[in-house]
Amino acid sequence: MTTAVSFAKVSRHFGAVRAVDNVDLSIAEGEFFAMLGPSGSGKTTCLRLIAGFEQPTSGHIEIFGTTVEHVPPYRRNVNTVFQDYALFPHMNIIDNVAYGLMIRGMNKADRHAAANEALELVALPGYGERRPGQLSGGQRQRVALARALVNKPKVLLLDEPLGALDLKLREQMQEELKILQRKLGITFVFVTHDQGEALSMADRVAVFNDGKIQQIGSPQDIYQRPESRFVADFVGSSNVLEPGFVKQLTGKESYASLRPEAIRIVSADGHSATVTGSSYLGGTTRISLALGDMRIGALIPADQAVPENGTTVQISWQENDLHLMEGAQ
Repeated sequence: MTTAVSFAKVSRHFGAVRAVDNVDLSIAEGEFFAMLGPSGSGKTTCLRLIAGFEQPTSGHIEIFGTTVEHVPPYRRNVNTVFQDYALFPHMNIIDNVAYGLMIRGMNKADRHAAANEALELVALPGYGERRPGQLSGGQRQRVALARALVNKPKVLLLDEPLGALDLKLREQMQEELKILQRKLGITFVFVTHDQGEALSMADRVAVFNDGKIQQIGSPQDIYQRPESRFVADFVGSSNVLEPGFVKQLTGKESYASLRPEAIRIVSADGHSATVTGSSYLGGTTRISLALGDMRIGALIPADQAVPENGTTVQISWQENDLHLMEGAQ
């Protein structure tokens, strides 16, 4: 399989701050790859390193086998879609989309034809004469996407492009981006702090923290088999069980991850826990539980009764729902 983007021991320092710290990374051609992490974790800096907006302090970056250190952004076969879309308000939509082709010297008729094709690709045919201010947030997001795609990049970089959209539109655009990426077959590198976006769209996810990659894997691996306490907590807010308690259960002194949806309230033969709070979430209710010295969460389906605060309940889970995290930090 062809490698689209590779990092070898890449670091980017800003003074004493290690924004990216010795990162190794390989992204395959045609892959939808997500970089997930909190603010300041290094994910956006990695995206900027791929784009050429930043240069590595040390290490080596290749795009389709070509070394790109010190290669300017306009000479890399990549394009970026930003969260704020960065559309030109004084230009109509067709000229916004065709802007990159104009810079390359393409004649007006050809670049407008290509721009109209790109607008059809993102379901905005006939919008070319409008101005950005006449469009909704979702439509402007599509225009920004068309402007990036019209240049036919081999790698499309998306820097939290859905962050400014409301929840319903964001979910719609997640599905549209997946469909578009499958149709085009080009490499998408998507940066987000939203674990739901990363898990729902990506083929693989890299979880970042403190400038380092904590784990890379499929969405299922990241969610069900976290390798560290950070990943377990950040991706889906898993319960991290203390080594002493886990040793009683398994004989192994290790931290373990237990997802809230895996916990069941049973009538007997479970672990005694006290209900300390609850939050209604629509389809489920999340309850907080005191289990010995630990505080954990469980999800109660909408069709089941929610125990009152202060109630002592019996909880249980399947053995394979407990994921040991050897040496987890």
